Amino acid sequence: MRYLLDTHTVIWHFDDSAKLSQKAIEITDNPENLLYVCSISLWEIAIKMSLGKLNLNFTLDKFLAAVKESDINILKIEDEYLSKLSELPYIHKDPFDRLLISTALVENLTIITIDENMQKYEVPWIW
Repeated sequence: MRYLLDTHTVIWHFDDSAKLSQKAIEITDNPENLLYVCSISLWEIAIKMSLGKLNLNFTLDKFLAAVKESDINILKIEDEYLSKLSELPYIHKDPFDRLLISTALVENLTIITIDENMQKYEVPWIW
């Protein structure tokens, strides 16, 4: 299976957080699954860290290095994601979430998220 990690999911994954659901742990620990993170999530993390709204147990540079060294594939923002984004219903305002949703739809990925707002869209998700 192919999964897109929501921003909080990728953070909790690398932080070995107890906040991850058992299902999310099983998916991310299974080497047969293909895991993806969108560069928009990395951008969101950098912004929130620089504003002091996100404190991690590691520096941004160490986090980015860990992601790159892992089996998680990084998806850069593509024109198709933006086109799909323009077609999404306006259910909530978070631009990061909306781009993740459009990415998942274009790439046929299931989003691993606890975010109830993302779950309101017609996108496959699991928690």
